[in-house]
Amino acid sequence: MNNDILRFATAGSVDDGKSTLIGRLLYDSKSIFEDQLDAVERTSAARGEERANLALLTDGLRAEREQGITIDVAYRYFATPERTFIIADTPGHVQYTRNMVTGASTSDLAVILVDARKGLQEQSRRHAFLASLLQVPHLVLAVNKMDLVDYSEERFEEIRREFSEFAAELGTRDITFVPVSALHGDNVVTTSENMPWYEGSSLLHHLENVRIASDDNLADARFPVQYVIRPQKSADPELHDYRGYAGQLAGGVFRPGDEVVHLPSGYTSRVAKILTSDGELEEAFPPMSVTLLLEDDIDISRGDMITRVDNRPESAQDIDAMVCWMTDSRKLTPRSRLLVKHTTRTAKVMVKDLYYRLDVNSLHRDEGADDLALNEIGRVRLRSTQPLFVDEYARNRQTGGFILIDEATNATVGAGMVVNAE
Repeated sequence: MNNDILRFATAGSVDDGKSTLIGRLLYDSKSIFEDQLDAVERTSAARGEERANLALLTDGLRAEREQGITIDVAYRYFATPERTFIIADTPGHVQYTRNMVTGASTSDLAVILVDARKGLQEQSRRHAFLASLLQVPHLVLAVNKMDLVDYSEERFEEIRREFSEFAAELGTRDITFVPVSALHGDNVVTTSENMPWYEGSSLLHHLENVRIASDDNLADARFPVQYVIRPQKSADPELHDYRGYAGQLAGGVFRPGDEVVHLPSGYTSRVAKILTSDGELEEAFPPMSVTLLLEDDIDISRGDMITRVDNRPESAQDIDAMVCWMTDSRKLTPRSRLLVKHTTRTAKVMVKDLYYRLDVNSLHRDEGADDLALNEIGRVRLRSTQPLFVDEYARNRQTGGFILIDEATNATVGAGMVVNAE
């Protein structure tokens, strides 16, 4: 079921053509309405452009259209007979690092664009690093504007070698290289006759066929409880003692009869039934939303977790994490007091220590840093008032990720990835 949807993010330097590429995907795959295309054509003509500017399909803010850059994360949706796609068009400028983190944090794949004329830029390396930091499983380097270098195979191979050497330092495993011209549609939806030397598939064909089934963690069973269902309908005897635990699976596979343990109490039971609105299931796996019924009555509430007896997450109050700070209203400093939202559990936390601030351009660690400002990333230690049931982010992105919330304003001020927990 999860194979039918691919979430991917686009990133790259300013003016590398991210929005144009997405516009071309939507246009050539017949995924835009006529009135949308008419509006783009009228706007393009009013601005004196020779052809319809497909970037306008995603650059929705007035400031984006005026400056010709992406500022906010633009989400677009389209489908082909093989798969449904959710696109996050993320900004390229360092000023909007938090937006890139937001868009890539839930993505199965990242498309990083590089201008064939300019080659790898600082921003290209930064976005590749952020994609690796966020554990995005699949990476595509799209070398755009090949038409401006006469579709040169030598130029494409030069960029491929340079990026491969850089990616080796990041530990990125699955990388695909595609030479494209988003403006003219070369190798975007169909393969291009202008590049007969390229033997790979088009970008859309790769997106349709990339395997993501093995990306979910099916080894570690994790079920954060979101809601307890107690209908207690007196007219229906079956509902007198009904107690169901609703939520979305964050890992592993659950089946009726499985022995499970409730955290934090440590009480054990067995799965009696797995229910959905469509009826009873024989098994459940991520990212399915289900209701679990247990054989025993256990006091379970929102924020608790159901997991396997012999495979439990860390129950920790001291957590080391990489944090991206996302607000300019305040800075993250040692002794800062915040709320943490981890899966379905919300607790108060204090920043015990700031180990270092990371320069995402040079990967230099500033161990003398005493705060994190807007768009900065650093490693911190948090102390929680309640135990959090966490895995390392590299092992499970759902139980290893969290957000930080300002207690006073209830605004999201940071996003974090668990590195270690005690």
